[in-house]
Amino acid sequence: MQLTAITRRQQQLSLPWGVLYPLGRLSAKPPSLAEGDLPFAGANRYVLSFDSSLLSRSETKLDRLSVQAMDGNQQAEAQSPSLLDTRICDLGLSIEGSAVEELVKRLYRELEQKKIMKFRPPCYLTDEWGCPSGEPIIGIPFYLARPDLAQIEGEHNDLEDSRETMMYLRHEAGHAFNYAYKLHRTPEWKQLFGSYRRPYRDNYRPVLFSKDYVRYLPGWYAQKHPDEDFAETFAVWITPRSGWRKRYRGWGAMAKLEYMDRIARQLGNSDPLRKRGTPDITVAEMEMTVAEFYRHCGEQAPLPEDNLDSDLASIFRSAKSKRSSEPAEAFLRRHRKNLVDQIAIWTAMQRPRVKRLMEAIEKRSAEMGLAVDRRKESEQLSEFTVFATTLVMNHLARSKSFQA
Repeated sequence: MQLTAITRRQQQLSLPWGVLYPLGRLSAKPPSLAEGDLPFAGANRYVLSFDSSLLSRSETKLDRLSVQAMDGNQQAEAQSPSLLDTRICDLGLSIEGSAVEELVKRLYRELEQKKIMKFRPPCYLTDEWGCPSGEPIIGIPFYLARPDLAQIEGEHNDLEDSRETMMYLRHEAGHAFNYAYKLHRTPEWKQLFGSYRRPYRDNYRPVLFSKDYVRYLPGWYAQKHPDEDFAETFAVWITPRSGWRKRYRGWGAMAKLEYMDRIARQLGNSDPLRKRGTPDITVAEMEMTVAEFYRHCGEQAPLPEDNLDSDLASIFRSAKSKRSSEPAEAFLRRHRKNLVDQIAIWTAMQRPRVKRLMEAIEKRSAEMGLAVDRRKESEQLSEFTVFATTLVMNHLARSKSFQA
């Protein structure tokens, strides 16, 4: 069995398989298990599936949805000992009635718009984004079901907004589509994407800027495994207004997209060969408390071990006493999210590790009393961006492989 989930928690923490990780992604089974070995078949009451009548209902304005939206009382409740000390299985979590339900409905509408009429992958709440290998079913992190849990998640990790949640749903739907119609067993699929039986490894070295693969999730993720390649191709193909025919014209990835377009037309009105999937761990089996779930947050992979003092002093040369100056720590914190996002996307380093590197630089900048000249802000931001990107790339070049 190949491991086929996104496993963003695995990406974040670099921890071994089978551990419950603190970002609510799939706690996946190792590739050595055979198909059908996944347990928890009795948890079907936590699986959510929609009938076609839901697709005709008027659409809620999803732009107003936010899993982070909370009033002051909810924010206080998120930090209350009663919630942190409650077992996850006792929270009564459900997709139905939550903000993420609207996003699942949107996924189903996108399938309908692509004329895929018989495939609606069920969704269930679990600890990790993922699609259990060989199972046409989508696992969604439990914390997206409640705003107070999303608040806690956001304080420990990077909480998905609705756009990012849709990206994960489309990707996982690609896995589920592959398993539902058993495409990975066909000669054409193998010729285009490779062997589904190829060992699945977290550590891989992508060919940066390769045009043989689509670009969707960060970290050149399509290059991780043939199954991920297909899921990424599916996600690009199904995304509304993606303009894939124009964007990927002349790329080697175009053959994969055209295959996806053709196979979808062929199977659009066909029943899946495998209609139901078996979830792995569901919220019903998650007996750890919320606090225990997040306890592993500090277990991060090491950062590059470089003394950056002289380099930072060279970049941030403004005297702290000048009226036009701003503490470098505040300056970097203000730009942190965009810097982390872009460096992670283009270097394939794990986003949490880039974030930790930025936080360490911010702390050291404060200790050194460094400052930015506001009159030269754009210039210093550009210089620091190049510096931080080069630092990450040098670290990756010294490593044996990427773990994106």
